[in-house]
Amino acid sequence: MRVISGSKRGFKLKAPKGMSTRPTTDRIKESLFNILSPVIRDCFFLDMFAGSGGIGIEALSRGAETAVFIDRGREALEVIKDNLSKTDFARKALVLGADWKTTLRQLKARGLKFDVIFMDPPYNSDFIENILDEIKILGILNKEGVIACEQASDEPEINKEGFEVFRIKTYGKTTRISFLTLEEEKC
Repeated sequence: MRVISGSKRGFKLKAPKGMSTRPTTDRIKESLFNILSPVIRDCFFLDMFAGSGGIGIEALSRGAETAVFIDRGREALEVIKDNLSKTDFARKALVLGADWKTTLRQLKARGLKFDVIFMDPPYNSDFIENILDEIKILGILNKEGVIACEQASDEPEINKEGFEVFRIKTYGKTTRISFLTLEEEKC
């Protein structure tokens, strides 16, 4: 696993051992960031279920201002911190270790809002719908912000009130990423 573009291009990243994380492949990562490229520079980026931190570190390498990493796994948190230290991005990052609901509330309490939120929860879980509800309630996505949700391609497509899906990209038979924005408020 490596950083594929930007200031740390080619830098090799560590990944947690075992099957508890699924590192995003280079092909998917390249496609994801091609779609997000108009909003990455100087953005505030949230990497949920961060695993190795590879997605957030890619965002920093491509010019994101700050990245916040959320994971509840102790080994994942250690790997994220190590990868941030080795890439010299630790000063541009915040790493939080708790469940997603607790950390989203902590981010709200700190007054943080994000331009891009990437989430890669365990496949075939009900997390995405619940996380979208919490993001909307807490107001932590900027008005023009983008959410990218990675999920198994056989899961139902996201159809959540308050959000508009503007693009869906499927990768082979296993992975789909849906790109969402907040729906415009109706007067």
